[in-house]
Amino acid sequence: MDDLLALARDVAGEAARFVAQQRRGGVSVAATKSSTVDVVTQVDRDCERLIREQLLAARPEDAFLGEEGGGTGGGTGVRWIVDPIDGTVNFLYGIPQYAVSIAAERDGVVVAGVVVNAATGEAFHASLGGGAWRDGARLRVRAAAPLAERLVLTGFNYQAETRLVQAAAVARLLPLVRDIRRMGSCALDLCSIAAGSADGYVEEGVAEWDHAAGALIAREAGATSELAVGRGGKEALVCAPEHGFVEFRETVISCGFLAPNRE
Repeated sequence: MDDLLALARDVAGEAARFVAQQRRGGVSVAATKSSTVDVVTQVDRDCERLIREQLLAARPEDAFLGEEGGGTGGGTGVRWIVDPIDGTVNFLYGIPQYAVSIAAERDGVVVAGVVVNAATGEAFHASLGGGAWRDGARLRVRAAAPLAERLVLTGFNYQAETRLVQAAAVARLLPLVRDIRRMGSCALDLCSIAAGSADGYVEEGVAEWDHAAGALIAREAGATSELAVGRGGKEALVCAPEHGFVEFRETVISCGFLAPNRE
């Protein structure tokens, strides 16, 4: 596990430097995916290729899953889960909230994760049972707070019909909490939970590469994360400090972020 984390940190750092260098040269849209606003840049593709080559050069028998290039099988029980730029729209516009995310999964369990904000160089990492860290400092979630004093992070899907559901849910939640933020990177949002910079996160339409590393970092800092079904039918993620998770989860269900419990 230590070797997997060390490799992930080295490769994520190199990839983040590559992304930052490419941003200085200007960025344009290379393609779109689920909708016309769901963009991909050539830097996304080039960064994923760099990460894939570096990881598989060191561990050629491992499996790999990337947002842009899909997956390949392996025979070691280890799978790398990679988002080359989480927050591509921020990257396109020059908003300094986009990250390289690399997770190592062993036998179906994420055991190491690294998230590096490519715009700032801020680096988060965690290993299973080893705690969560930011640039050498141990991370812990924020202390318990009443629901009305919690800052909540969220995100919006790129398909219009899901956005309508999410917008209605945000409108219901806003009067109940301190405030809501939409920062644009799932991985960095989860790291904010770990660092005590926010009290909860919920988003529908997330993918494995968005949250694999960040959710481990949050959990190792004292959070609970749970995959659920969003009200729009897509996979959703809920994350909050363990001491306030149940109340937060019940609240986002009642506000319409998630499909109702089926018990």
